[in-house]
Amino acid sequence: MPNPRKRRAGAAGAAGPDSKRPAGKRTKTRKPTGTSARVGDSSPEKTSASKNCGNNQSSYWLMKSEPQSRIEKGVDVKARNFLRAMKLEQKAFFYHSNCKEPGIAGLVKIVKEAYPDHTQFEKNNPYYDPSSKEDNPKWSMVDVQFVRLMKRYITLTELKANHQAHKATGGPLKNMALFTHPRLSVQPLTPEEFEFILSLEEKEPS
Repeated sequence: MPNPRKRRAGAAGAAGPDSKRPAGKRTKTRKPTGTSARVGDSSPEKTSASKNCGNNQSSYWLMKSEPQSRIEKGVDVKARNFLRAMKLEQKAFFYHSNCKEPGIAGLVKIVKEAYPDHTQFEKNNPYYDPSSKEDNPKWSMVDVQFVRLMKRYITLTELKANHQAHKATGGPLKNMALFTHPRLSVQPLTPEEFEFILSLEEKEPS
């Protein structure tokens, strides 16, 4: 089993639009039906990615299913701030990162803002943290709900080609965090980045 302290964003059983299952119920699967992520309870830090996105005031996100985040003293210092900045109904791309061809598989939306993660107190759980106290929890999570699959899978290769082209032309993906801060498990997107990526599903891959 991978080290849970390096896997901040894992899939959870957030219910789909037609599901009767409560949005907050978790599963151990890693499917594009939803995702949940845990964040540490330390003081916010300003990363260059957050500065580029208006101090975490993003309305759109990219969430990786199999991230390898930067951990400092047990805290995922970058994902933490972005997860806590998420607001209800904001949209995110669900991105598969640990697979043969990484890419964006679907759309999700935020259905519950950051709250304490109960697994940090469960001794038999991989995410158990004996240093976390119930009256002062270190870890939090957000819930997201499946919206839909992308009309086609938007691969990392295609995104990278557009990023490289936009660096030369000043296009919307020129500063995309997926390439400027590739280890981020949760990434903010500008409205321009989000809309451009969404438009790619209507086009044949280049």
